[in-house]
Amino acid sequence: MSNPVRIDPDESPRARFAYELRALRREHGLTQRQFGERIGYAESSIGMIEQGHRPPTQLLADLVDEAFTLPGTFAKLYLKTTWAGAPEHFRSWLLEEQDATALRGYEPTLIPGLFETEAYARAVLQSEPGCTPAQVDERVAARIERKSIFTRDKPPTIISIIDEGVLHRPVGGPEVMREQLCHLLELARHPHVTIQVLPYAANALCGLQGGFIIAERDGRPQAAYIEGQPQGRTTDDRALIAQLIRCYDAIRAEAHPQSHSLKIIKELIDAES
Repeated sequence: MSNPVRIDPDESPRARFAYELRALRREHGLTQRQFGERIGYAESSIGMIEQGHRPPTQLLADLVDEAFTLPGTFAKLYLKTTWAGAPEHFRSWLLEEQDATALRGYEPTLIPGLFETEAYARAVLQSEPGCTPAQVDERVAARIERKSIFTRDKPPTIISIIDEGVLHRPVGGPEVMREQLCHLLELARHPHVTIQVLPYAANALCGLQGGFIIAERDGRPQAAYIEGQPQGRTTDDRALIAQLIRCYDAIRAEAHPQSHSLKIIKELIDAES
């Protein structure tokens, strides 16, 4: 038998489920085959889920809770893998994001969600008409949970282009913006993160049509999230993704390099001090 894959439970909700499932099985001294027989699952399925190669299901979670008298324990872990706190239309993208080895995007209106501080995210989310305080709390928590992507053993490469106007938009007030800009500088120290600013004078007019982010796995584009009103959408349409890649390349060609981009951000912080 090959050595088991090491799972970092803090990497993602799916990794946490896999880690806890393996821990439970070992605690009871069961092989994967025995564990599978106890809940009515194939040994191979248990192995794939424990290694994080296959997502868990609601049925599996319920069967584990029932078989080991753990009411709600694995059901709650499963719920987190579905990003229940996030808007429904965004959940399919979150799953793509968690599996990505590279993320490349452009944001013309707000700080990218992965880069937002809690205060900035709250200011954005609570401005949505009809969103209750409880929903805001859930969505802020889901947005912060996404940041676990930075602490993986193998985090994805993230190249994010931010329109210069975003840095000047006073979301949440001066203190919130100052904290947010300082956070961007901290993120840029991460070896897998590149932040570039698209200047006002840039000729990349295709970017004015809206923001987007492209997820890659092992060098191949797999999916994209396209912002829109009243809600964005996730797509795996190859032709559409190819168009977005061309747009992204055109925008990045006009963007400042990271060194100059970070200088612009720092100057804004200093001007507010």
